Amino acid sequence: MTRVVVVGAGPAGLAAAEAALRAGAEVTVLDQSDAPGGQYHRTLYGARQPGFEKLLERCDWWPESTVWALEATPCAVGDPGAASCAAGVAGAGDPAAGAPGAGSQGVRLRIHVLRGPADGSGRERHTLEPDALILATGAHDRTLPFPGWQLPGVFTAGAAQALAKGERVAVGKRVLVAGAGPFLLPVAESLLGVGVEVAAVLETNPAATVLKGWGLHPRKAGELARYAATLVRHRVPYHLGRTVVEARGDDRVREVVTARVRADWSVVPGTERTYAVDAVCVGHGFTPQPELAVAAGCVLDGGFVQVDEHQRTSATRVFAAGEITGIGGADAARAEGAVAGWAAAGGTPGRALLRERDRTRRFAHRLKTAHPIGAAWHGWLRDDTIVCRCEETSYGELKSAVADPVTPGPHALKLGTRAGLGPCQGRMCGPTVAELCGGTERHHRPIAQPIRLGELADPKETPA
Repeated sequence: MTRVVVVGAGPAGLAAAEAALRAGAEVTVLDQSDAPGGQYHRTLYGARQPGFEKLLERCDWWPESTVWALEATPCAVGDPGAASCAAGVAGAGDPAAGAPGAGSQGVRLRIHVLRGPADGSGRERHTLEPDALILATGAHDRTLPFPGWQLPGVFTAGAAQALAKGERVAVGKRVLVAGAGPFLLPVAESLLGVGVEVAAVLETNPAATVLKGWGLHPRKAGELARYAATLVRHRVPYHLGRTVVEARGDDRVREVVTARVRADWSVVPGTERTYAVDAVCVGHGFTPQPELAVAAGCVLDGGFVQVDEHQRTSATRVFAAGEITGIGGADAARAEGAVAGWAAAGGTPGRALLRERDRTRRFAHRLKTAHPIGAAWHGWLRDDTIVCRCEETSYGELKSAVADPVTPGPHALKLGTRAGLGPCQGRMCGPTVAELCGGTERHHRPIAQPIRLGELADPKETPA
């Protein structure tokens, strides 16, 4: 029986697990959270999710499990190790798809896992050696910097929604929601649901850009109407072509300055407006989390993992699904996950499933066209604007480093400015620093998630 490991229990990962089970595989599902569903299906802490529980009863379910490293190494001839060294997993023998062909010595996949709460002590180290691996690690908020964004009270849109949905915690009493993309709407809905006064929702892209991308999209019309009705009922203004350009305050944010912007996101002078708030939620789309895919040797394109029609990556017996292959929403993630699950288990995805996956990809293209990031956004920045919040590296310091011949290249730039060397290891500022400095984000982090030195030094590691 083929052993499939799925990393991530969001819409893509759960769909992959269900499909792999149907194809006859033995499935292990890992997730950092204590509950399945990801951000999309997040519920109150401890709430039951019967649909997911029935699925995970048929899997080896590992909640609160952090994959901190991944090794993909060629097997030595006659290697008596893991079954994964036996090249030729059913359905994965196409050399063009990055899988081992006839005569291949195979690749050994070793997944290093820490089990236990991330903030707890006594986490246990384990290793898994599957026949096939499905990466469904998702994405996190991308927030472009602006003067004052380091102040307490400035939240990413995803963090504000997670607190509202998972803990019933409001990030403030009067809150402004701003950025780009349809995700702003469910964020506002979640905030309203916990009693927040939402001052306004601001979509940075102007109406012409949004309408050009979306056109008429009947499949999403009902969902859009529901969000619109919620905003109308609570008298929340929704403005296109306007964004936050500064946050002000002493010990925390007290007000934000917004301005009208053009299609390229350059600010229209004289259009500034100030809102008194005690919190602001900002999100300019999403950034994929491809660290494990990079460790496995997968090829990226624009930061996203490249896959073929069966969700195979360029790495042997490694599949990818969901937001790490492109931002397309929950429907796209589920369709891609199902395709990956069937293929990883050695089955053949049905034509109807492939058509559904292709349809959701077209939706992802509309999303990208309707809510792009304008090229002139850096015009909001001042020299003293913090770009890397972990290390407090300013825009002026980055510009000086780029112009200095002593610090050529991204590695020297990091060492010279410390941008991207803080606790988040560039996950928040990496795309911004790369864009501002004319480089490419590498996503190369051999240790994919934080691990304590004591845990790293512990010689006890249990094979599973």
